[in-house]
Amino acid sequence: MCRRKSMSKKLRMMSFVLLSFISIFIFLFYLYFIKGNFKKVQIEGAKINSMINSMTYNEYKYTNALVNEKSPYLQQHAHNPVNWYPWGKEAFYKARQEDKPIFLSIGYSTCHWCHVMERESFNNPEIAEILNKYFISIKVDREERPDIDKIYMTSSIAAGWGSGWPLSVWLTPDLKPFFGGTYFPPQTFIKITKLIAKAWENEREKLLQTGEQIVSYLRELEVVENHGEAIESSLLDKAFIAYKDNYNPLFGGFSDAPKFPIPVNHNFLLRYYSRTGKEESLQMVLHTLRMMAMGGIRDHIGGGFHRYSTDDKWHVPHFEKMLYDNAQITINYLEAYQITKEEIFAEVAREIIEYVLQNITHSSGGFFSAEDADSIPPEIADYKTDIEPRKFKSEGAYYLWTMQEIMSILGKREGEIFSYYYGVKLEGNIENDPSKEFKNKNVLYIAHSISETAKKFGISENEILRIIGECKQKLLVNRNNRPKPDLDDKILVSWNGLMISALARVGQILGEAKYIKSAEKAARFIKSELYDSSSKHLFRRWKNGEKKVDGMAADYAFLIQGLLDLYEASFNTEWLNWAIELTDKQNKTFFDDESGGFHITSLDNDKSLPIRLKEDNDNVEPSASSVATLNLLRLSWFTGRDDYKKLAVKTFKLFSWRMKKQPLLLPQMLVALNFYFSKIKQIVVVGDLESSDTQDMLKAINKVFIPNKILIVIHDDKSKMDIGKYLPFVKSMTRIQNKATVYICENHTCKFPTNDVQKMVELLNGKF
Repeated sequence: MCRRKSMSKKLRMMSFVLLSFISIFIFLFYLYFIKGNFKKVQIEGAKINSMINSMTYNEYKYTNALVNEKSPYLQQHAHNPVNWYPWGKEAFYKARQEDKPIFLSIGYSTCHWCHVMERESFNNPEIAEILNKYFISIKVDREERPDIDKIYMTSSIAAGWGSGWPLSVWLTPDLKPFFGGTYFPPQTFIKITKLIAKAWENEREKLLQTGEQIVSYLRELEVVENHGEAIESSLLDKAFIAYKDNYNPLFGGFSDAPKFPIPVNHNFLLRYYSRTGKEESLQMVLHTLRMMAMGGIRDHIGGGFHRYSTDDKWHVPHFEKMLYDNAQITINYLEAYQITKEEIFAEVAREIIEYVLQNITHSSGGFFSAEDADSIPPEIADYKTDIEPRKFKSEGAYYLWTMQEIMSILGKREGEIFSYYYGVKLEGNIENDPSKEFKNKNVLYIAHSISETAKKFGISENEILRIIGECKQKLLVNRNNRPKPDLDDKILVSWNGLMISALARVGQILGEAKYIKSAEKAARFIKSELYDSSSKHLFRRWKNGEKKVDGMAADYAFLIQGLLDLYEASFNTEWLNWAIELTDKQNKTFFDDESGGFHITSLDNDKSLPIRLKEDNDNVEPSASSVATLNLLRLSWFTGRDDYKKLAVKTFKLFSWRMKKQPLLLPQMLVALNFYFSKIKQIVVVGDLESSDTQDMLKAINKVFIPNKILIVIHDDKSKMDIGKYLPFVKSMTRIQNKATVYICENHTCKFPTNDVQKMVELLNGKF
């Protein structure tokens, strides 16, 4: 069992930090009031808004140091009047030389409120003048540098400044945070920057002391005592109870609005169902996935899922689409299909994959990161382009419809059927519209079932299905002519690893070889463009031929997971061998030999950062430690290497206290723990991959949801040699009567081999 060191000491430290903040705020407040600037700020704010509204951008008026960066997010700020710098030595040196604090702004290219703050504040000449005079301003793409984001987001949360993006943090020249927040409206931002500048001049010691205390707190937070207590399977039962207590039985999911699809929650619950047979665990997942598939969070026209729902019904989304979401959600739907055999789950999984392949895939095989939430509304698409287009972008413009548009495109009869099915209303179907962006607009969601729609219009269900399909195609053609959301076309290894897993598993479970080939193409892209085979070193990001940023633990862990899934789909030992090679490098570079778990970065990464952290929770992305732990366990069965299992157990012990006290924070670690406590089935098929008998056997295996399996195929001399060097017992396995033969081994004991598919299925289901 492990626990945080000295919690009372932590509380004292937090109290000290909070008192420091209170004193700073009192000081800033005092300065502000004695100047009496309320009226002045209001006048200046109106003047600034007028200036922005009258701006034209026939050419760039400003260029800063971000112009040489390839991150789409940094490029969005390269022509701000703010003298932005990328994170690096030049900015740090300038801050020290000029004795100025640093203003650090962190976001990502598809972040709606990042766009808003860029338009309102960072394009504002008055705000730029203040920042340029009193601060050194640094921009960071959190997707390129999650290590930087983790440190300063944790600081902001701990200090009570808030969480979210854009993240705005002020640092000392030695990078210690002393004040922060998230999005600030322009007038508020003007006040804050002026007051902080005055405080740096007059009350610097307080700010420096606050920075020291926050960094000290972070260092203390990362000291986790490992008591070496036994890890127990009862942790899985306690987690299940926690999910039951937090479940929303009406709309699914485990929170109120806003509702994020958190695939790792479903990963755990499906495996808990497989382990225990508890129907409630399965139904929580199936109901949530059905509600998501019906909701507006799903793009019913073009495929894929949006980032999250702003309401609790999965109706009105925040419209950006992220690669990592869609990769993980695909697997949730696939596994639901394996268990239930309901075609809707397979349909959604295929739909996501087709969206990814058609819209966010590089021609050489890698996957782009995201599509934006904002775009130019189609009704002003032909507006003169001498006006800077970002001013006219609005959220969801690409995806929303008026009833008039739908009736015009589809005609009266089909338009009425489509509108009834998808809940389209003349006045719009978006109830909560605080920014007044969605007047008379509709988010498509399944408001009525096929049978209800057929009954209302007096035609057959098959006819309704045909009409809906044709209508969707017509609307897709029309939508493709709208101004598209911006594409974040950087390629990240970690997210590509997740999508390689999704493609491999779709190809494997649905019997679609083309998807496995796409996964292999992506893996080869990463191997050729982002990997140094001599040093075994991964880079994190590729864009337009440039590889940049040293690979982090998540890049190794997610890619290794993808390669293991790709081996089990293709049975090309190239992927298994590379996974082992990367694992050894990962363990050497990131594993904490003293306490267990994986640091986000290596010791050789950015040494300017004040602290080296570990991810300690699974959220919209699983943590590197959780994914790496499951990888280690899987590889211990693929290779027979006990050292892999020992590292996994050490990591379990590190996080056992957290799994016990806060299980909802570590669902993917619980997935690994479930695997650890399961009876592992090593399934070895000996046969020709091109033969029908081998394929029939593999199809039967892949129909069954067996999360605790290792699947190997010995199909030629090379595969026997490659696998045999890790697992010598496979060398003696042969085909019976020259037919594809399966050997099922459980906990190092093998059943009698068989070439009878039905007998194999019975063995897999535990019927001997």
